[in-house]
Amino acid sequence: MIGVPADRRMVDPHPFHMAGEKYVQALVDGADGLPFIIPALGDPLDIDEIIANVDGLLLTGSPSNVEPYHYEGQPSEPGTLHDPHRDALTLPLARRAMQKGVPLLAVCRGHQELNVVLGGSLHQKVHEVPGYHNHKENSDDPLEVQYGPSHVVNLVPGGILHGLAGMDSVMVNSLHSQGIARLANGVSVEALADDGLVEAFSVDSAKGFTLSVQWHPEWRVTLDKFSMAIFRTFGNACRAYAAKRQV
Repeated sequence: MIGVPADRRMVDPHPFHMAGEKYVQALVDGADGLPFIIPALGDPLDIDEIIANVDGLLLTGSPSNVEPYHYEGQPSEPGTLHDPHRDALTLPLARRAMQKGVPLLAVCRGHQELNVVLGGSLHQKVHEVPGYHNHKENSDDPLEVQYGPSHVVNLVPGGILHGLAGMDSVMVNSLHSQGIARLANGVSVEALADDGLVEAFSVDSAKGFTLSVQWHPEWRVTLDKFSMAIFRTFGNACRAYAAKRQV
């Protein structure tokens, strides 16, 4: 049972709690898990009760940005999409998961959330920071192009991802405006873009499997060996945790 914290989005004009299908499908096809969408309802939800009933957590990507006050950042530009309900759920949930040893995989916005939880900060617009490439997608392109391989990441020898890939670098897709500015303490860099942006890290102090990536391995996961290896490893960690929890 793998928990997937929901986005809270307004749809004509009602609030909905939702998760992208590509993420929950990747948990089924890649991790061989059962996705469980957790509504972003805030205080009525007991974080400890959620943690006690899941065998893993997936922090997904999202069009929304983490609100900058969580990392002492400057106010966002007008019109920036935020999701304070998701922030209120994912930030304490991720912290508790790491304390309890619940396996955690973070993707894109989840990658940024995890860095913030651990005390790091974010660039709100990486493409406007001197020295960094444009990591955004072209929204006019078809999805196959938007989510297609766009740049190389260099994998750190001895890391989780280097072991899964069996090589020093891989091509990944890139669809993000925010990115890591100050990397949190207590993490190990797993992958770097050629402009120096941290594209993946693992958490040294976490009691269980904890991996965070900036790109989107969930996209058509079964068609990419490296992406499958990431989700399969996460699923195996969840099953090991479930077996231990049931003893």
